Amino acid sequence: MNNNSIGAVVIGRNEGERLRVCLESIREQLKYVIYVDSGSTDSSVELAESLGVYVVNLDLTIPFTAARARNEGAKALLKLTPQIEFIQFVDGDCEVQAGWLDQAYDFLKESDAYAVVCGRRRERYPDASVLNKLCDIEWNTPIGDTKSCGGDALIRVKAFLQVNGYRESLIAGEEPEMCFRMRQQGWKIRRLDAEMTLHDAAMTKVSQWWKRHKRAGHAYAESYDLHGRSPEQFRKHDCMRILFWGAAFPLSIAFLCLFNIMFAWLFLVYPLQLTRLTFKYSRQFKQLKPSFFYALSNVASKFAQFNGLFSFYINKLRGKANTIIEYK
Repeated sequence: MNNNSIGAVVIGRNEGERLRVCLESIREQLKYVIYVDSGSTDSSVELAESLGVYVVNLDLTIPFTAARARNEGAKALLKLTPQIEFIQFVDGDCEVQAGWLDQAYDFLKESDAYAVVCGRRRERYPDASVLNKLCDIEWNTPIGDTKSCGGDALIRVKAFLQVNGYRESLIAGEEPEMCFRMRQQGWKIRRLDAEMTLHDAAMTKVSQWWKRHKRAGHAYAESYDLHGRSPEQFRKHDCMRILFWGAAFPLSIAFLCLFNIMFAWLFLVYPLQLTRLTFKYSRQFKQLKPSFFYALSNVASKFAQFNGLFSFYINKLRGKANTIIEYK
């Protein structure tokens, strides 16, 4: 790996000790590291500076988004080292695994058609809570060519600049949306079978789970609003599924119950769906307990996601700006 060709952008807010772990894991491998702080009230800025990391403090008079933080970090990095070809974006609650940057760098160097490469993100403490375990399962997406990446990824600067980076107005889902625009320009995205980062979700409350899925629903709606009329119909399927299971179907049953209470039996579709998914996932995970909770999350999350979808369209009708939804 040529250290003069690659740099890192880390974003965070009040990550505490997790930020130290994150920055130290990168500083051991790269000499060009930018940390973008979004109004931390802890000692995050001082910590980053003590580790010799260049810090960018976001102007909080402008609405904050992770997309804006990443763009500001990339801008600072390219100003500091205009020769770099690749940027490793990392969330401040993640630790970059040894060997990842070498593998990712080699892949992009040898594969000119690819704009983005990512690897396996895992939870640091998957057994600390059921909610952490759900995140660990969620990160385990298929290997190979894919449509998008998450917050941790190595990105080709040429492709990043071609699409003007992340869309700063998005409060969530900025990575898939940027990848969509890259794919529209002919670029490809790849997920390697390689350990990339350890993530610390620190989710212990159902309210955190709800907010996380509400944010996902908002992201689907906002992305569909932008690109749903494209030939790919970006995020249309996700939004239609949320709309059906999270609102149309249960409200239709409730309406029918006004005429005949026997229609309430139709609500059994939800436990039947839960049972079906539990057995489906048990064949994949080989364990019943995580299969059940993952199925339960998938069924119940449609209500939280509809909450996010609904809030997006209500805000749009009112001409009201969207604000970030944080689960930590």
